[in-house]
Amino acid sequence: MMFPLQANPATPNQPAAADGLIGDLWAALVASYGPAGPFYAIAAIGILIALIALPVVLRKQKDPLDRFSFKEERIEGELVKLRQGADSGNLQGLAPLLEPSNKEDLSSTRKDLRSAGYKDPSAVRLYFFAKAVLGLGLLCFGLILMFLIPDDPDVVFALLISTMMGLFGYFLPVYWVKRQIETRREDIQNSFPDAMDMMLVCIEGGQSLDQAMARVGQEMQQSSSPLAEEMEVVTHEFRAGKDRSTVLRDFAERCNVNDISSFVTVLIQSSQFGTSISQALRVYASEMRDKRLMRAEEKANVLPTKLTLGTMIFTVPPLILILVGPSFIQIIRSLSRFAG
Repeated sequence: MMFPLQANPATPNQPAAADGLIGDLWAALVASYGPAGPFYAIAAIGILIALIALPVVLRKQKDPLDRFSFKEERIEGELVKLRQGADSGNLQGLAPLLEPSNKEDLSSTRKDLRSAGYKDPSAVRLYFFAKAVLGLGLLCFGLILMFLIPDDPDVVFALLISTMMGLFGYFLPVYWVKRQIETRREDIQNSFPDAMDMMLVCIEGGQSLDQAMARVGQEMQQSSSPLAEEMEVVTHEFRAGKDRSTVLRDFAERCNVNDISSFVTVLIQSSQFGTSISQALRVYASEMRDKRLMRAEEKANVLPTKLTLGTMIFTVPPLILILVGPSFIQIIRSLSRFAG
């Protein structure tokens, strides 16, 4: 026996194919905001996807054919880039709006970005562009999200939440840069004693300081990429003919690590007074190893103190419950019997 198929009636505001959770959501949006309610939700989702995809779109991709170029050509190109200070051209037209007009603020921002590993001259523009886009984007997204909530949302509460989201988006790049600076500094500080040992071996083997730093920069690629990049920059500046003392001081300023600043001071003083660089490096490398051991012992000694709070929270309450729980249950039972 065959039963005739019945057509599923569809309202003008809800498609016939929409059923289940999607249909309920569609009906709720239409009931709250009218026929254009679903389109408001789609627009909010589109803005969120655009904000997520924006950093990927703005990131400059490397040419895969660069790895097939000759070493001499790469070195020559890097030396030319060091002399000219070439700009990648990202957001060049928005430079008057994005870059600070005060030279001190611009120099301070560029110094922080270089310490974080962003050496491109356009990094300052991208940094302020990210702050503006994330701030305004999250502000608009917060407003749209709060007004999509049904039952007439409070305007003051919606503005407060949206403002907090906008401030979060504005200060997110600041936190990211500071976090990158600390991570990069810690990586350089932990890897510098090993670099000192390798540099001492190279110098005692007959190489000059320039050759030793170039060799150490190549060997440190796998263990510490930030330190290898900084030494590579120092090597290129040496080859470009820049003053050695200036190059070393710039190296210490970019890394912003006390050990490297002391190392630069030792090299400059050895060059000025004519003392042996290998002997000075031997003493300084021994001190670096001792300092790294002391830092490791300090972290190991602080660890029990940090574990005390976790031990008290996750161990003492269950232990008290196991020991006192049965007695407490017996007391309650005895009181109930006495009262009965």
